[in-house]
Amino acid sequence: MSTPVADIINDYIFYEIAALLVLAAAVGFLGLLARQPLIVSFIAVGVLAGPSALGIAQSDEYIDLLAELGIAILLFLVGLKLDLKLVRMLGTVALLTGLGQVAFTTVFGFLIGLALGLGVTTSVYVAVALTFSSTIIIVKLLSDKREIDSLHGRIALGFLIVQDLVVVLAMIMLSAIGVGTAGDGAVADVLMVFVYGAGMLVLVGLFIRYLANPLVDRLSRAPELLVSFSIGWAVLLAAVGHYLGFGKELGGLLAGVSLASTPFREAIAARLASLRDFLLLFFFIALGAALDLSALGASVFAAAIFSLFVLIGNPLIVLAIMGAMGYRKRTGFLAGLTVAQISEFSLIFMAMGVSIGHVQEEALGLVTLVGLITIAASTYMITYSHQLYNRLEPVLGLFERKSVGNLEDAGEVGANTYTIVIFGLGRYGLAIAQELQSHGQKVLGVDFNPVAVRHARANGFDVVFGDATDPEFLAHLPLEGARWAVSAVPEHDTGVTHDDPRKALIRSLKNLGFSGRVAVSAHSEEMAGMVRTVGADLVLRPFRDAAIQAAALVMEDVAPSNLDFTDPEGQKEFNQ
Repeated sequence: MSTPVADIINDYIFYEIAALLVLAAAVGFLGLLARQPLIVSFIAVGVLAGPSALGIAQSDEYIDLLAELGIAILLFLVGLKLDLKLVRMLGTVALLTGLGQVAFTTVFGFLIGLALGLGVTTSVYVAVALTFSSTIIIVKLLSDKREIDSLHGRIALGFLIVQDLVVVLAMIMLSAIGVGTAGDGAVADVLMVFVYGAGMLVLVGLFIRYLANPLVDRLSRAPELLVSFSIGWAVLLAAVGHYLGFGKELGGLLAGVSLASTPFREAIAARLASLRDFLLLFFFIALGAALDLSALGASVFAAAIFSLFVLIGNPLIVLAIMGAMGYRKRTGFLAGLTVAQISEFSLIFMAMGVSIGHVQEEALGLVTLVGLITIAASTYMITYSHQLYNRLEPVLGLFERKSVGNLEDAGEVGANTYTIVIFGLGRYGLAIAQELQSHGQKVLGVDFNPVAVRHARANGFDVVFGDATDPEFLAHLPLEGARWAVSAVPEHDTGVTHDDPRKALIRSLKNLGFSGRVAVSAHSEEMAGMVRTVGADLVLRPFRDAAIQAAALVMEDVAPSNLDFTDPEGQKEFNQ
């Protein structure tokens, strides 16, 4: 469709880019009001700017170039944050849940594809594409809800990293297969790709061992130069990867991995995040503009079936695996919701298949439609996850093992009677626990951070692993005989869809008939008044109380404690 305005815009590439950016801002604002991720808005921009609507996007060469740069930067940042330590820390649950979900989605997605008449190759591509979940979207939603460090949030991040590793393997295989379709000498070409890949891995390993830290340390003295180097390094290795035959995507990812061990990776990632989002806009614009809306009508039924499979099947398999491992249904349900959508990698994977010639444009359109549906729906599912759980809780008991010890049960503390239960074992909470225990109190600690739990246990404390905002978990704690329940959890902002964890804890304790008193930490007078209103018997003011104690020590009115507090240095999530 062409209009006089479109003709004017298409006369000059600068006008075209300006129009696309203004349209992206307008549609993105509407998406923000609808609580939708930018991916959905950007694809909608592509559809609106494409030939099926306004006809603005005409300079395919320039848009594709910016899109390829965006993919290289995206994979660079994925490699930069490919933290295998998190997988090791969460151990079995991250590995089994991640691999179990990938296997389940691949097998049943393939069977659904065959049942819909897609053909073997297309069914394989679609099934694999459906296994990837969007780390960017999930991290953003969990961060907005202040649940990124919760038990289900950390488990979700663990199996998302497992998914990222599967993405890498899938792209390596796809690149090799793409080379193998070249005809004569295909086997030799595939072998050469693996030889080149091995050689590049060796060079990257040498770079990490001898050059990465001193080079980045020197560049960090000029932050702008560090950013320029990072972009240039990502694009260089992407270009080398493309030239050697294993793809720009893997080259960009290796560039990120090569800098992941440096102490400046977080600074680099923070500075490049906006550039990534800006350049990915053009990838999604190109994707949306290429969609033939008239042809998509034939894919609506298949897209609806696949979308229901992703929205329902993926969370259920995560819930089942975690339940079999001994996690509570609430933790499994909240973690499972994070895989109820497909990701930008799904679209990149399908686009690679189209470029190789394995699948048609219609298959890419089908997966794009599934992406739009699942990303839009799962955003609301994750945002209102607690309300959704409350409605479904009665039927979720099938996924929780009652006959064996639950990882979040208090069974590991036996029949002990505790005088004080402390929720939150950061610097502040752990110090309180040590002081109370030194005075002969029997203390039980509770935290949803597996690192905090292990650290406290290593220092001789009885600790249980669980979420203090879960009423069902609290019901299993040995609260009888406890004189105090102390909340030392960090203070977070709250929103429309989630409550302050301290308020939730106080209400749950009251509902359970807890007969002891409740102490809650607060950093502001406003927060102190709020927790008093909901039933706190004592409000701890860490900074004020520390100042009073310090003044008393200075005036020598009291003697300082001789207790050597165990401070969990190096664990930033413990900071209060």
